[in-house]
Amino acid sequence: MTDGPDQYFEQQEMSTKVMLIESKADELTDILVAALQEALDLLREEQQTVH
Repeated sequence: MTDGPDQYFEQQEMSTKVMLIESKADELTDILVAALQEALDLLREEQQTVH
């Protein structure tokens, strides 16, 4: 059995910590905003297919 998802999330968590430590908050904010926008777009598409 692999630790794929757990390992992925641990790496993401570490990347986030490193970015914050290196004072790259603006870059992190841009990434988070882009991810949120993508999630909202997917929800809109899903809503259109349901109706």
